[in-house]
Amino acid sequence: MKERKLVVGIGENATDVVMRVRVFPAPGVKDRVEALSRSAGGSVATALVACRRLGLPVRYLGSVGDDDAGRFQLASLRRDQVDVRWVRRVRGARSRVSHIIVDGTSGERVVLWERDSRLALVAAHVRPEALAGASVLHLDAADLSASQRAARLARRAGIPVVADLDTVCPGIDRLLPLIDYLIVSADFIAPATGERDPFRALERLAGEARAQLVGVTLGRDGALVLSGGRFLYSPGFGVEAVDTTGAGDVFHGAFIYGLLRGWHLPDILEFSNALAALNSTKPGARGGIAAERSARRLMARGERNVNPEYAGRASR
Repeated sequence: MKERKLVVGIGENATDVVMRVRVFPAPGVKDRVEALSRSAGGSVATALVACRRLGLPVRYLGSVGDDDAGRFQLASLRRDQVDVRWVRRVRGARSRVSHIIVDGTSGERVVLWERDSRLALVAAHVRPEALAGASVLHLDAADLSASQRAARLARRAGIPVVADLDTVCPGIDRLLPLIDYLIVSADFIAPATGERDPFRALERLAGEARAQLVGVTLGRDGALVLSGGRFLYSPGFGVEAVDTTGAGDVFHGAFIYGLLRGWHLPDILEFSNALAALNSTKPGARGGIAAERSARRLMARGERNVNPEYAGRASR
């Protein structure tokens, strides 16, 4: 890659307290925690770290408190050489902490989170200089007014906007038309569109967003996107999952990397699925972010989790 293209991200970071248990407990049951750890996470911050480890320069806009969790988050980003000069340090605020329970049999997780309202970014916190030199803007909807402001600035500067949305919140309809590449979680599509079927949901979402591409990540089944009026299904990879935390975030980071490399869409999706799958083989949101060569080895030899329904309908 001759030109090092800058990725700017605005959105969540977190300190993850991860509890690994033998199996998800039923209500009223007492069980032992098999492993307890602390790691850095958060959707946008993790996607940026994936971009950075793939060789792209990255800049992060967000907020942390002046507590131990905030210092932990910033130290983690600095170790990965993320530009954090635009991070707000909010005196007296508690940094975001997520408590994550991981099922030892499947690697699936439950995330329980809290966020101090004083961490909220508003439009006034997003200055044009923060986007200077950017080739891509990546955002979520954690702080809607700030994301809208950043997306409008990007649109004026001709910077493509990639978004990772997993929660429907009031005013989200004002952000959607500002997004060029919208890839949401499976939990987002039904509340956002009223459609449980992902094909119909993406068609409706495409009408509202007017993006170049809309898509949904499907966990072990991979990803489904709608672009140029056509559906494309990319199956996931069969790996022994240890912890699925951060898989979708890493998918977005890999997607941005492929986009900036100028790859064809099927190749971008296959690579993104591979990097997300590899991340799931180790604990923590960023614990298994792999090098490009590792993803390519999995792409060459890995077993695919082909969902025949998605594959059949996408090929029509």
